[in-house]
Amino acid sequence: MTDDLDALRAEIDAVDREIVDLLNRRAKLGLAAGKAKAKSGLPITDTDREREVMIRVAMANSGPLPQDALLALYRQLIETIRRLEEIEKSGSRPA
Repeated sequence: MTDDLDALRAEIDAVDREIVDLLNRRAKLGLAAGKAKAKSGLPITDTDREREVMIRVAMANSGPLPQDALLALYRQLIETIRRLEEIEKSGSRPA
């Protein structure tokens, strides 16, 4: 391998660690929002808010990720956080 490739791979590895940290931070915030919704008697799912998030994400995307791919990632993220909220609400722990 070349030094250039090694350097690129090292940078990719560092960015991956940042992404994991940010995804976990995002999940923690989503869970906190879920707790706030529960205290207020609101349902876990808020389709209006989810639509707003998707619009903001789409507007923030300047590429090169295709819009549909990015939005698919966010749909999965939102669904995963929703499942975590439901698990917390029921008092169960994820496997």
